[in-house]
Amino acid sequence: MKVSNYLFEFEDLNWFPDTIRESMTDCLRFIITTIDIYQPVIPLLKEGLHKTNTNQIIDLCSGGGGAIEQLRNKLNQQSNSNVKIILTDKYPNKNAFELLSAKSKGNILFSDIPVDAANVPATLKGFRTIFSAFHHFNKAFAKSVIQNAVDTKSGIGIFDGGDKNIFVILGMILIHPIIFIVFTPFFKPFRFSRLLFTYLIPIIPFCQIWDGVVSILRLYKPDELLEMAKEVDHEKYFWKAGKMKNKFGIHVTYLIGYPVVAHDPSVTEFS
Repeated sequence: MKVSNYLFEFEDLNWFPDTIRESMTDCLRFIITTIDIYQPVIPLLKEGLHKTNTNQIIDLCSGGGGAIEQLRNKLNQQSNSNVKIILTDKYPNKNAFELLSAKSKGNILFSDIPVDAANVPATLKGFRTIFSAFHHFNKAFAKSVIQNAVDTKSGIGIFDGGDKNIFVILGMILIHPIIFIVFTPFFKPFRFSRLLFTYLIPIIPFCQIWDGVVSILRLYKPDELLEMAKEVDHEKYFWKAGKMKNKFGIHVTYLIGYPVVAHDPSVTEFS
């Protein structure tokens, strides 16, 4: 059994204070957007939206919103449709969601009630996405998330940025403290509690670095994602998994899937 199976992430704990969790996800959004981690996946999102005939994305496990605003802007620049997005999470970061909704003039909406990625309400229809979160799930729950998408005939795209190696872990341990010291006052939305729990009582940096290291150790490989998808459905869904690299050399592991049109052959692809 993998060592990572015995580890935990603070963000996943029910008792973990929302104030700290939300500050951590706000920080993660800042990092993700600053280095534009998910820029390479735009073609995959366009494919998923096109194949499922929708212009709406249901973003699961949204955290602080991650790269959603960036990705929506780029999707709209490269297509004629106005992409709508609904943010959801088991622990909704309402302040961050409201910020993104206001900035997008209402084109980014959100659910302010908890949403389980393995039991998405039937009212939330669109191409499902999960960014920087799938590694939180053990294999059984991860398959149930994919199963729920298949059961509702929803397309799904799973994306996790990062490389599973010691150099990334060391970089995270060494660079993240600098990020917190220098950039914390600029994280949005602004919170006085974030200053308190960063500079005076450094709970946020400690928990963020811990969770970051555990996340790297938990990352799924493309073949593992594809295997889970095939175990759920290898006939009625098209699956594609692989890795892409952004301009800074950071890899993004992905899995996308959508129902196969009746006249198309069932295909599973690994790239």
